[in-house]
Formats: sequence, structure tokens, C-alpha cells
Amino acid sequence: MTSSRRYLVVFGIAVFVAGFTAGTIWQPDASLQAQGSGKVFELRTYTTAEGKLPNLQARFRDHTMRIFDRHNMENVGYWVPQELPNTLIYIISHDSRQAAQENWQGFRGDSEWPGVAEASGVGRVNVESVFMEATDYSPLK
Repeated sequence: MTSSRRYLVVFGIAVFVAGFTAGTIWQPDASLQAQGSGKVFELRTYTTAEGKLPNLQARFRDHTMRIFDRHNMENVGYWVPQELPNTLIYIISHDSRQAAQENWQGFRGDSEWPGVAEASGVGRVNVESVFMEATDYSPLK
């Protein structure tokens, strides 16, 4: 993993933790409480070709998030790093690693997805994925 990718992972985790800490303070009835010990969070980093980030964001905003919901993937948060152009970082959650595998299979087999991907004009995207679980001291328990 390159140092810039390590920075992205650390940055993503820091933003994730800060966001949920703030959410716990200001919204104690947050809907993202861990649903048992198997729940996992997936931190994904997408890097697009120059100028394609707006297309990728539109694809997520208008289609992908809804398709994720349909396949039991909980949308946790989406970020664009200020110092890294053409990059989208997001976190989704799954009930378990096994569920994540099944969810992604369902997503890839979704009849709507190929048309959405093609129509977006995003093209090839470099994807990095890291699975995480909440610690015993995490506000996500």
C-alpha cells in the first residue's frame, strides 16, 4: 500500500470516527448502532480518471446508493478528500463478512447496475476496500 493510500485509509477512519462521535453527542438515537458482533464496516476508496469525479458522484447520488440499499448495504457516509483530486471515499456496513460477500454478489448481479455504470460515463475506477469492525469502546456498540 502506498503512503498516499495509507493516508487515505487513516483519513477515512478518522473522519468516520469523528462523524460518529459527533452523531452520538448530538443525535443519541443514531440509526447506525452495531447490530450484533458480526457487523462490519467497509471503507472503500475510488480513484477516477481526471475529470470523472463529478460523473461518479452523480452515479452514487442518483443510483448507486439506492441499489446498495436494495442489496442490504447500509450507506454510512461519503467524502471527497480536499487534497486528493478525483477521489471518493465512502463507508457502507454489512451484517457480517459473509453478508458482505452475498451483498456484493447481489449488487453485481442487479439488472439495473450495468446500465447505470455504462450511462454514467465514469469508465475505469481504481477501487480499494478495507473491512473494519467496531471496537468494544466504539460508540457504535
